[in-house]
Amino acid sequence: MPDLRKTDTVPPTLPVNQPVSQTLNQSVSPPARLPARVRAAIGAQQDASERLIGWFQLAVVVIFGLLYAASPKTYAADVEFTPVPWALGIYFAFTVIRLVLAYRGSVGPAMLYLSIVLDMCLLLGLIWSFHLQYQQPPSFYLKSPTLLYVFIFIALRALRFEARYVVAAGLVAAAGWTGLASYAIYTTGTEMVTRDYVYYMTNNAVLVGAELDKIISILLVTAIIAVAINRARNLLNRSVTEGQAAQDLSRFFSPEIADQITASEEAVSAGSGQAREAAILFCDIRGFTGFSNTHQPNEVIAMLADYQRQIVPILQKHGGTIDKFMGDGIMVTFGAALPTETYAADALRAVDELMRGADDWNARRVAAGEPELRVGASVASGRLIFGAVGDESRLEYTVIGDAVNLAAKLEKATKDQKVRAHTTRETYETALAQGYTPPESKEQRSAQAVDGVDAPMDLVVLTA
Repeated sequence: MPDLRKTDTVPPTLPVNQPVSQTLNQSVSPPARLPARVRAAIGAQQDASERLIGWFQLAVVVIFGLLYAASPKTYAADVEFTPVPWALGIYFAFTVIRLVLAYRGSVGPAMLYLSIVLDMCLLLGLIWSFHLQYQQPPSFYLKSPTLLYVFIFIALRALRFEARYVVAAGLVAAAGWTGLASYAIYTTGTEMVTRDYVYYMTNNAVLVGAELDKIISILLVTAIIAVAINRARNLLNRSVTEGQAAQDLSRFFSPEIADQITASEEAVSAGSGQAREAAILFCDIRGFTGFSNTHQPNEVIAMLADYQRQIVPILQKHGGTIDKFMGDGIMVTFGAALPTETYAADALRAVDELMRGADDWNARRVAAGEPELRVGASVASGRLIFGAVGDESRLEYTVIGDAVNLAAKLEKATKDQKVRAHTTRETYETALAQGYTPPESKEQRSAQAVDGVDAPMDLVVLTA
């Protein structure tokens, strides 16, 4: 192999700017104001949550109805007022209406707050009515275990990932129970207020501390759920934002590089790299400078996009990883991102099909009245270093080694050799050993001068 020590960098004709395609920014954070598409994604999640809440509420009222129908009635047969069927019927109708509105996307903040108030009013109103149904003093209902269902209605609001509705439910519940306790004390009289816990548990007495405990429990549970929801909301926003960003940024990375990043056991850091036996392919468009000088920018970009749509799938089909887009030039690696024992053979197969694809592309251009643009390519192989370079804020996966520099110089040399694609004899023989079968016999040129390489090289013409 010729001595490349004096020319160990890519010629200055190649762009030196870092490519977007392989750049990883490690300091991405969600913007202060979420983009419209992110807000739309979060809104869709909230709409789904609202429908889920509606179904939970419907299930609760159906279960309550079945339990009420199946349970024995312990109140007097001549009681004039039985509120449970009425409360369940009203709540069932309201829940169905609310569920329909949820599927129509018509449940706005006003409807949500109204729903919270009605939920709590129906539940607390039902509890209040117990003393009438069972013909007991108002203090009777303060011991009702039905109060526990308050926590179910508060917890249901957590499904929406908006703490304000959880807080609203908790405050309405606390205010409602405060009103019920105050009503019981007012109507029963202060003589029913006691500090004796045993007397409180065995009679219709009122223990103020017990009622305060209930109110405090409601408020504390509300606060804990609200804090959890607020944290979850922040995580949801970040997750959706980063998910959208990852989806968008994945288009700038080859799949192999993306897998390297996501599958890494540790965070990718600058200086991490591995030695590889790999092949490097350079290809570009001949006469691109002249074309760009005589055409409008939008025409140039459209041509490049059309060219890349034709060429890139061919390169990827044969195991190539796009390392860089450099204007009209493309740098492709074989066996670097994904180690393989057939890197050289894969690269030459890619060149063979690339040239056929370029011919098809030019045929379409000529048929459309556009000028023909020839494509040149070169391949070199050898031991490389594949890894991440940069600093903590910006990283780039790339390959470093003599083969990279040589491939770039060989691509320039195709013009001097008056060929469309060629490689070194060493790479060609390696490819043959790896199972490459040339579609036709290849011309071999011995002791050829390559600009930037000190010693003459033996070349093999892949496409004349």
